[in-house]
Amino acid sequence: METVDVVIVGAGTAGLAAAHRLTGAGLAVAVLEAEPRIGGRLATDDVDGFLLDRVGPLLTLSPEELRTVPGLEGLALRPFAPGVLVHSDGRYARWGVPHPRRAAGQRGGGVHRGVGGAFSMARALASAPRNPAASLDQARLGASLVRLAATPTARLLTRPERTAREALTSRLPARTVQGVLRPLLAALLADPDLGMSSRQADLALRAFARGRPAVPEGGSAALPSRLAAGLPPGTVRTGVRVTDVSVSRVTTAEHGVIGCRSVLLATGARTAAGLLPGLRVPAFHPVTVLHHTAPVAPCGDPTLLLESDPGGPVAHTAVMSTVDPTRAPAGRALITSTVLGTPPDDTERRVRKHLATLYGTSTDDWELLALHHTPEAVPAMPPPHDTHRSVRLLAGLYVCGDHRDASTVGGALASAHRATTSLLRDLGVRTPLPERDAAA
Repeated sequence: METVDVVIVGAGTAGLAAAHRLTGAGLAVAVLEAEPRIGGRLATDDVDGFLLDRVGPLLTLSPEELRTVPGLEGLALRPFAPGVLVHSDGRYARWGVPHPRRAAGQRGGGVHRGVGGAFSMARALASAPRNPAASLDQARLGASLVRLAATPTARLLTRPERTAREALTSRLPARTVQGVLRPLLAALLADPDLGMSSRQADLALRAFARGRPAVPEGGSAALPSRLAAGLPPGTVRTGVRVTDVSVSRVTTAEHGVIGCRSVLLATGARTAAGLLPGLRVPAFHPVTVLHHTAPVAPCGDPTLLLESDPGGPVAHTAVMSTVDPTRAPAGRALITSTVLGTPPDDTERRVRKHLATLYGTSTDDWELLALHHTPEAVPAMPPPHDTHRSVRLLAGLYVCGDHRDASTVGGALASAHRATTSLLRDLGVRTPLPERDAAA
């Protein structure tokens, strides 16, 4: 029987980050992945030179934060343009985070007449006519975001917890919450109903206020690929399905038994509960991602375009080839759009029609490259939500993943750090790596 110090089940973001820290501490580690590829939900397909994410979450981690994660120091991020463009009832409004000194007087981008009407998409992005009501709303929202940006994470986690909708409408006008914050938080946390914990909503808005949403250069799979590339050869093994775990051994379906000193489950919540009955399985938010290519890019700006109308179906969209040119062949346009919740039966037809409205151009000659539906894409975070859910089940048996922390890439990384800290402590292994703020 093969023996290692630690077996990690699952080669997603959390599992690979944990493997980096453990191998860096001198332990022999085996990462077992049932699928033929690594990355979990951070998967990217190459279709005729187009790099297409299956889920493609937006990252709010800064380059400085990534540099604190072993293995991710050199990951290149492609940020969106500052702020977001919100489409509402045939109009556009550019919303962003003002400089703190200008928060009270920020004009806020104004409101634009409908697509295909007085203004085209390009002019909506380039111009900003003044509108008093929009300017006042932008000033209030900007001041709120500036305060969030300056508030320490620990203090946000001590605020009274309720749904995000309840908390936000107590601080800001309902039209701002419905018209701007709802679509923004839907893009960041995949919860269009604002039923998530108000603390998690505040943390997501704080991250937005302190930086810009971004995507990994080359597709979301670039993040787990970079983590895997820095591990010792042979550490990660794909196509290995685990059927049973204990503190001293892991049984696989076709590859025998592996002995160990500790086991770390880094799978999705449902798989983890299948191996260890009794673990909590949260509700999930479904996500459908569609990728189109067009003869001409409908917009030359790397802007995240949000739809405030909950009838959708598109929640947010972007010309991804302008955000990250590596995702499309030279001279080709890649438009990536996201549908949240249960998609309609005629998803592609309705999305194509909606995109024609959003971008102000015909989509008849657009080609569908891929449509991916992930029923359990993002764990739900209704209040009360514990971002420090136990990762140590008992000495020698641990669990991590975004279902044990926040339902974000940052949450997965934080849970992996907490789990490996506990594991190394139990094994009596000292590590020189600095402690990270698991709530960051």
